[in-house]
Amino acid sequence: MSRLVLKFGGTSVADVARIKIAAARVKREVDAGHQAIVVVSAMAGTTNQLVAWCNETAALHDQREYDAVVASGEQITSGLMAIALQSLGVKARSWMGWQIPVMTDAAHGKARIREIRRDAMEASLAAGEVAVVPGFQGRTEDGRITTLGRGGSDTSAVALAAAFEAERCDIFTDVDGVFTTDPRIVSKARKLDRITYEEMLELASQGSKVLQTRSVEIAMNHRVRVQVLSSFNDQPGTLVVDEDEIVEKQVVSGIAYSRDEAKITVMGVADRPGVAAAIFGPLAEANINVDMIVQNVAHDGRETDMTFTVGRAELDHAVRVLENALHKGFEAATIAHDSSVVKISVIGVGMRSHPGVALTMFRTLAEKGINIQVISTSEIKVAVLIDEEYLELALRALHTAYGLDAG
Repeated sequence: MSRLVLKFGGTSVADVARIKIAAARVKREVDAGHQAIVVVSAMAGTTNQLVAWCNETAALHDQREYDAVVASGEQITSGLMAIALQSLGVKARSWMGWQIPVMTDAAHGKARIREIRRDAMEASLAAGEVAVVPGFQGRTEDGRITTLGRGGSDTSAVALAAAFEAERCDIFTDVDGVFTTDPRIVSKARKLDRITYEEMLELASQGSKVLQTRSVEIAMNHRVRVQVLSSFNDQPGTLVVDEDEIVEKQVVSGIAYSRDEAKITVMGVADRPGVAAAIFGPLAEANINVDMIVQNVAHDGRETDMTFTVGRAELDHAVRVLENALHKGFEAATIAHDSSVVKISVIGVGMRSHPGVALTMFRTLAEKGINIQVISTSEIKVAVLIDEEYLELALRALHTAYGLDAG
């Protein structure tokens, strides 16, 4: 008997009617002879409300109690899903993260899974019960409830699929699968039948909201086959699989974008060893993640400029950290920043064997009069930073240039 993990996101369990529809999907798999582990998110909007209540009660709240509050959203959905399945004649029970248990570290609000203990739930599955699990939850060794961070239900689902050796992990959401780019901006975007773990990881980390980055990392590390599909229709979705399962690899499989970027330029920096550490050390100590980095050549051999990006939400904090570093003796003429930028990334495993991908990107943007501010590359990605007013124009032009348009 094969085993499936079925994960339903917030829009898929937005109300009792949607939960009943999701339960009917689970019943179909059970009737087909599958063992099923169902992972649920909180009902749409619930987590935001719980977070707001925590902040309203106390701006500087205890993160352990924050986790106890926000984890309750998934608990409600899991109980309702179990009831809905039982009403359809399906044996089911809910399992809280601490009951399985899903063991995590103690980083409350952004915990990482260390171990999933199988024995109790394995016995329940063997007895023919569907296990309904709240995503996003775990517990520490000392028994405190933890949460895995926003979007953590995807991580829960893939981790359970790995631990219980599931044939596949189906992620039900409000989109039909993984598209070549955002179909809300590019009408000719098309759904991909398959995509590699590496490509999906790059898409997720570069701004695509379809899957949470950590869930893709786990899937890749444990070779869990993941399918992204819509809970609103019965169409096949997109399979996220090992590269060996894709016969003909596209040069570029998709184009991602992120509006969550901000650019900082530190000008008039002394061009000598240790300067980069003096800039990025304080940012690292402040837990500010730096992404794209470029250093200009010092024409006089004495001073240079350093440009890099941070998350838009962390811009003010990053600028304050750098200004404090200046006051403590770090030398620079001025610090400039700009939040009206966007990052666009073209991604594809085919880049490994096809030269000219970056040139196509640069040439296409130049033809549209779009200036590139920063460039970053990896083995299967080329990313650029541009002014955000050109986002839609750039996406459509690049989508066409790489031959991704549908029909």
